[in-house]
Amino acid sequence: MTTALTLGAAALLFTSVAQAQTGGVMEREVTFGATPALPGTLSLPDGSGRVPAVVLVHGSGPGDRDETVGANKPFRDLAAGLVRQGIAVLRYDKRTRVAPLSFLGRAFTVDDEVIDDALAAVKMLRTEPRVDPARIVVLGHSLGGLLAPRIATRDPQVAGIVLMAGATRKSLPDMITAQFAYLASLPGADTAALAQQRQALEAPMQQVRALTPADSASTMPIGGAPPSYWLDLARYDVVATTRALTIPILVLAGGRDYQVPPPDVDDWLQAVGPRPNLEVKRYPALNHLFIAGEGTPSPAEYETAGRVDPAAIDDLARWVKSLPPR
Repeated sequence: MTTALTLGAAALLFTSVAQAQTGGVMEREVTFGATPALPGTLSLPDGSGRVPAVVLVHGSGPGDRDETVGANKPFRDLAAGLVRQGIAVLRYDKRTRVAPLSFLGRAFTVDDEVIDDALAAVKMLRTEPRVDPARIVVLGHSLGGLLAPRIATRDPQVAGIVLMAGATRKSLPDMITAQFAYLASLPGADTAALAQQRQALEAPMQQVRALTPADSASTMPIGGAPPSYWLDLARYDVVATTRALTIPILVLAGGRDYQVPPPDVDDWLQAVGPRPNLEVKRYPALNHLFIAGEGTPSPAEYETAGRVDPAAIDDLARWVKSLPPR
């Protein structure tokens, strides 16, 4: 895990590198953000009028612009499906992939890893002539979904946010522990190997749970990230942050998601409480990547190529196009 340079005084870049048009869809290669600038793909529907736009924000790890997981590319699927319905989409390579050595030996937070770049992506879209600057949506998947309310707090002009497999208030160390327990419970699991991995991870997770603000300046990584990163996440109250927002929010949840399982989504929703502009869509047959499957979900299914379910894309497109201008 690495970090991004904070935007601060860094100049915002938006450079068209190459473009291609197929089937009425224009795809333009772009770069944007702080040095080193991030490369991405801007997909635009055919036509000349202004359209709503969606910025796709990754989950944890050094994701590429398609958010490739095994044989699957969920962000590519989302972009292809949304642009066919008249919605522009920006997806980009995450800073932890583009510059993995940039912040070795430094303290950093999720602002550096995720949020600053998402904000730069939104800012860049506002300069795009085909994009309606009043209808830009941030869609975060997994960790990106968890952080989407915080991104919207930093940019009050965002038209809405989508939490895709990100509606949880469970801490990241607790999520990691729960996932190992789930994997060990699967039929045919190599329980001995999983027990070793879990034991190796439990010590650093206990260190994380014991961190105090006095540890903030340390650059010694714990579980792949410095104390500042873990403390930043621990301070982040996703429920309070969500309650303070007045913009529309869409929650997408897969019934076969063992990484952000339905009880975690229910717990989050109960804590947030009822609100008029919160919509929840559940898909019983979909996993963490919003790809359909059967039986007991496991990591093995990520190695089989699939596509993001069209029904989820249709629901997302309908919601985005229904947003009123800000």
